[in-house]
Amino acid sequence: MYILLAEDDMRLGKLIVHMLKKENHTVDWVQNGEDAYYFAKQASYDLLILDWMMPIKEGTEVCKTLRKEGFNGAILMLTARDALEDRVKGLDLGADDYIVKPFEFSELLARIRALARRATKPFQTEKLSLGDLSLHLSEYSIKKGGKKISLTNREFQLMELFMRNPNQILPRELIIERIWGLDANITSNNIDSFIRLLRKKLGDDGTLIQNIRGVGYKLSDERQNV
Repeated sequence: MYILLAEDDMRLGKLIVHMLKKENHTVDWVQNGEDAYYFAKQASYDLLILDWMMPIKEGTEVCKTLRKEGFNGAILMLTARDALEDRVKGLDLGADDYIVKPFEFSELLARIRALARRATKPFQTEKLSLGDLSLHLSEYSIKKGGKKISLTNREFQLMELFMRNPNQILPRELIIERIWGLDANITSNNIDSFIRLLRKKLGDDGTLIQNIRGVGYKLSDERQNV
């Protein structure tokens, strides 16, 4: 699943991102309600996990606004509020589920699986395609020209990030944050070596995953260059 987490508690946010990635989910993480709204409008998320109390905009306000504007993905609220009226308020504003802090990660993951089972729409992200590349999220596999390519978890996550943002320059800092995490001891040279190995597996001579000198990398749709 493609998940947006909005949580301003840095320690809890890092733990949730870590656990979700272990379950092979792709996760974007923001720390305030304004960014949560902006990110939700820019991408097709399967699930939003929104903290109730956040800077700038509360999670409930983000939830209410997005529902009014037609967002039909799943929304799970996180909150320390356990009063019945608070739970009712969150659900009435458009949340699909509600979990009270502190919680066990096993319960959070179970609730996410339940939301996936009862989704009213098929996930928009089952398959991503670009040229002769096809990435199958449900199978956790990628094919090039119909031939399956064996990738590590991080290689797969990076290809998913590229394929969700085709023809866009992704700075090295963004790649490190999304794939390894904010505290990872990863350098630009590490990224370059990682990309070289990925290109080799894809049979790419540098025209597919392009190095934008001094900035980062871009997945190029070669059809646009014809």
